[in-house]
Amino acid sequence: NVEYSNAVSAFTLAYSVMFTLGGRMIDFWGTRAGLGVAVAFWTLASLLHAAVRGAGDLTVYRFLLGVGEGGCFPGAARGILEWFPARERALAMGIATTGGSAMGAVLAPPLIVWVSTLVGWRGAFLVTGAIGVIWVAAWFLLYRTPAVLPAAEAATEKPWPMARLMARREVWGLLLSRFLFDPVFYFYMFWIPQYLSRERGASLEEIGRLAWIPFLTLGISSLLGGAVSDSLVRRGWSIGKARKSVMSAAAFFTPVSMLAMIAPDSFWAVVLMACLMFAHGFWMTNYMTMIGDLFPSSSVGTVVGLTGTAGGLAGFLSSLAVGRIVDAVSFGPVLVTCGVLYPVALAVLLLAIPRVERLSLTR
Repeated sequence: NVEYSNAVSAFTLAYSVMFTLGGRMIDFWGTRAGLGVAVAFWTLASLLHAAVRGAGDLTVYRFLLGVGEGGCFPGAARGILEWFPARERALAMGIATTGGSAMGAVLAPPLIVWVSTLVGWRGAFLVTGAIGVIWVAAWFLLYRTPAVLPAAEAATEKPWPMARLMARREVWGLLLSRFLFDPVFYFYMFWIPQYLSRERGASLEEIGRLAWIPFLTLGISSLLGGAVSDSLVRRGWSIGKARKSVMSAAAFFTPVSMLAMIAPDSFWAVVLMACLMFAHGFWMTNYMTMIGDLFPSSSVGTVVGLTGTAGGLAGFLSSLAVGRIVDAVSFGPVLVTCGVLYPVALAVLLLAIPRVERLSLTR
């Protein structure tokens, strides 16, 4: 567990640092070049995993994977803001960010187990790397920035100076809230198989049958969360009321996940954990969309990157802690903590961002 924590933490450390650097790079280079370079680096790092010889190698290659992955979500968020108006933005954000990664996580457990039985675990990394090569080629061939931005912003507008961004109360509210809730997602992303194996005695085949369920609920709720929020805006709700209402409902649903500790078997434990992932989809889609509502497209990559760094650093620290807590006690304290962090993060956001409206450098 400690060696596994080290490998996971290496990824989250690089990921958290590169979230900000990658977001800033995308704001200066543009979505097409910035996101393309980030995924190309990620693809190379993924391929290198096929050459792992021990825990040390794995830790290094996970670090490199985090370097490449750091620019992906800022690039996706900026691309959404470039292409979609406010009344369609939340659903598009849900599809492109949370929903897309969730669907990948749904497909990965059974497919990777199957591919590994055919070509070994090294071959599985070669397959995922090959998918990255195809994606990068398609991206550079197909993606173009629209001639007219939906938000009526000048495509040549420069990114805000970092000092001015960091002086905003809204930015600090976004950073602190993500520092609180992101460790929950990191735990679910990296530790569900370990939980099922250690606490529930599940076999590899049973893990493959169950581990995708929380991510399926996440994918569905990401789309629903965006669709509900956009529908409320089209019905006349203010953008702020629509985003905050959906996020509030999601936050107060997450404590249900704590019941996983007393579930009768692995299946019901996963179902209860999936309740939190269902709420996370509603929450995260509207959280990311709120950033686009607040900031111009020229600075969205940077702000998304800053929040990702805050969450990644929290994930790095929590990943180091989880392995030690599990070895010393059990998964129980971790599950309880996960169940209460979203309401706390919601309180931070409501205090820091009383109104959701487009900000400018002059106010």
